[in-house]
Amino acid sequence: MASPNISEILTTTLESRSGALADNVSENNAILRRLKEKGKVRPVGGGTSIYQELEYAENSTYKRYSGYETLDISPSDVFSAAEYNWKQAAVAVTCSGLEMLQNSGKERVIDLIESRVSNAERTMQNNIAADMYSDGTADGGKQIGGLQSLIADDPTTGTVGGINRANYAFWRSQMFDATTTGGAAATAANIQGYMNTMWLNTSRGTDHSDLILADNAYFNLYWQSLQAIQRITSESQGEAGFMTLKYMGADVVFDGGYNGACPTNHMYFLNTDYIHFRPHSDRNFTPLDPDRFATNQDAVVKLIGFAGNMTMSNAFLQGILKD
Repeated sequence: MASPNISEILTTTLESRSGALADNVSENNAILRRLKEKGKVRPVGGGTSIYQELEYAENSTYKRYSGYETLDISPSDVFSAAEYNWKQAAVAVTCSGLEMLQNSGKERVIDLIESRVSNAERTMQNNIAADMYSDGTADGGKQIGGLQSLIADDPTTGTVGGINRANYAFWRSQMFDATTTGGAAATAANIQGYMNTMWLNTSRGTDHSDLILADNAYFNLYWQSLQAIQRITSESQGEAGFMTLKYMGADVVFDGGYNGACPTNHMYFLNTDYIHFRPHSDRNFTPLDPDRFATNQDAVVKLIGFAGNMTMSNAFLQGILKD
């Protein structure tokens, strides 16, 4: 049986780092960093589903009138809620009895556990970052619904948050296909014109995109289009380690590179006022109790767990530019 002292070191190491893990996941992901800055990372206390309130219509009682004319005071049904399923993920930190013996001595044990905890944290960060772009179908639909689910390539089909986009136009995001809509594949010469169109399509008064995520190809095209002039970069995102440019006040973030999860030839125009990350308050990248001791193995296992999902409260202010 695994030593309880090893279990205690493993537990205390994870508990002391659990808060930092949640912060690091946010800081190492351009979407989550922005959502955190805007207070859109909102833990959920429980429930069978995650409900995201949304406004789907204007108040129908607006009326121009004169004198004693009767006003419309009938109730207006303008609010609803999208319903998102809970999604779960975990990563395990294990230590066998033999490894404990081989790493005997407090300092060596701590070094071993620290290394494995650090690796588990990076694993969680990298996979959540990738899942933020997902369509939610991996592992039989157990994956969180990322951008390919919320802001689909075909916004007229599919159900998101329990709402069928084929039936409700207000729940459809914007899509601009460079080849079919613009007439030619995106190049450094036309990328800004296509971006202008998408910007206008996803704007409503002062409501507009504040974060534009691009893969290698599209970021490079926009970058090339600016090289004849002085490039303007985002200081805050640059300090966080992201390669960024600016467009109409929005941060254009390179979210590709090695193992980048942004789909090829895609540029997401996000209004992050209406995109949310909703972890469970008791399962926000936290160590799970109790410790797991295998009944037929000389080993101890500690799990780092997550439960939650991405949600959206407005679709038509989000968009995709793609080939």
